[in-house]
Amino acid sequence: MLVSDACRAELLAVGSEILLGQISNSHAQFISQELAKHGLYVYHHGAVGDNEARIQAAFEAAVKRSNVVIVTGGLGPTADDLTKEALAKFLGRDLVLSEEALAHLNQYFAGRNRKMPDENRKQAYCIDGGTLIPNENGTAPGQYIFARNVHFFLLPGPPLEMRPMLTKSVVPQLLSVFGGKQALISRVLHFCGIGESDVDEQVQDLTANENPTVAPLAGEGEMLLRITATSSTRDAALEAIASVETDIRSRFGPYIYGVDDDTLPSVVGRVLRERAETLAVAESCTGGMLAGLLTDIPGSSDYFLGGVVAYDNRVKESLLDVPSTVLERHGAVSEETAKAMAEGVRSRLVTTYGIGITGIAGPSGGTPEKPVGLVYVAVSDSFGTEVHRLQYRVSRTQVRVRTCKQALWRLLNRIQMRSSESPQSSS
Repeated sequence: MLVSDACRAELLAVGSEILLGQISNSHAQFISQELAKHGLYVYHHGAVGDNEARIQAAFEAAVKRSNVVIVTGGLGPTADDLTKEALAKFLGRDLVLSEEALAHLNQYFAGRNRKMPDENRKQAYCIDGGTLIPNENGTAPGQYIFARNVHFFLLPGPPLEMRPMLTKSVVPQLLSVFGGKQALISRVLHFCGIGESDVDEQVQDLTANENPTVAPLAGEGEMLLRITATSSTRDAALEAIASVETDIRSRFGPYIYGVDDDTLPSVVGRVLRERAETLAVAESCTGGMLAGLLTDIPGSSDYFLGGVVAYDNRVKESLLDVPSTVLERHGAVSEETAKAMAEGVRSRLVTTYGIGITGIAGPSGGTPEKPVGLVYVAVSDSFGTEVHRLQYRVSRTQVRVRTCKQALWRLLNRIQMRSSESPQSSS
């Protein structure tokens, strides 16, 4: 069998629903991550609708640049499931009935006390010369075909079927061919409080490197740097990454809050739990989004006691004890109101920290003195209250998302400051 030394994989999702935006192509991310764990490279992602001619055209393009093609979808029993048919025609092979696949189908339906519908018999036909990939969770068997010096893997679309088939059958097959000759490892550093352009300008010497590579990634209200290394062993790749990460931390230490799967809510929650401290939030323009981000984290009840969405001034006064004189003199969107909201929710819920948010998310409601995108974020604890003035020129949704992240970032800084001064401080 003639194959090149390195895996050059291409992922092809079949399904018009993907192109119509009715579902997202989450398979691409999952498969890419699984292959990367074993040093197997993915070079291209693609999607094509349920059209036999267009699927064949996608195969034609793929074989010119890739030696592995992993296809998801189009293996069902209906007339618009055309992946096998398209590949068979592209390779000039017949579809033949597989007694093994037929037996699996009969057993699958018998186990559910049902007679197999006639249309499901289509799923028992396989490309001549191919090898079945068992599907323990559904009716559509996968297939492996080696032709034109390309390894084709056909997998069903449902994630609960596709994912175990990939990890149990496809990855081992690829490792047997390519030998896992290299380890491909990535580490992502998460930044907040500094702009992407500021970071990019200071890492140009690192982004010019070929191994490890350093790539900036944009995020809403934050940014990321991905460090990727390839080596003969996982340990060697990790060592190369560690050297670069140390360099980056020496340049940006105060702005790096987490790595890999960390998020601001998860990091804040972890720190609060470690210190046995608690948090409450009072939100106006973010409308409960911050509370939602916090409670998305499992176990957040250990440190997040609750929040108040105070859109109307009467709610600010009655539930958060914001003085009417503050609202009359300074307005709902003001440093003074944000401060009173943070202190009020902290007092009412008896927590270590309180966050207050008030602003104008837009697209209307601004004035020359208080334009759209003006937000005040206050963080309160027993040592006092800090208020941060933010000004955005982005959409309403972006204002809300970025404000929530800034609130968590400012809180994290406050916690870290208290930790260095008084590790055992509490409410």
